[in-house]
Formats: sequence, structure tokens, C-alpha cells
Amino acid sequence: MREISAEARLHLYARSLSRKTGTGFHTAALYSALAVIAAVVFGTFSVHPF
Repeated sequence: MREISAEARLHLYARSLSRKTGTGFHTAALYSALAVIAAVVFGTFSVHPF
């Protein structure tokens, strides 16, 4: 049997994990990531270095 790469194993692990946790965790993670990005963007707008 052919050995699968680490990336393929990680992808398979993530898919099996997502089936267990459901979509609620993914939705919360997505919104929190967007909130962090928005905080960084608005934080850089509020600083005037010049």
C-alpha cells in the first residue's frame, strides 16, 4: 500500500474531526477569525504614524 503524505493525513484527520464536532464549531471559528481580522484592520486605521 502506498504511503500517504502528511498533508493528506492532516486533511483526512480534519475531515473526520469536522464530522464529530458539527458545524457550530466551524461557524464560531470562522466568525472569530473574521472578528480578529476586522480588529486588526480597524486598529491600523486608528493609528496615524505620520
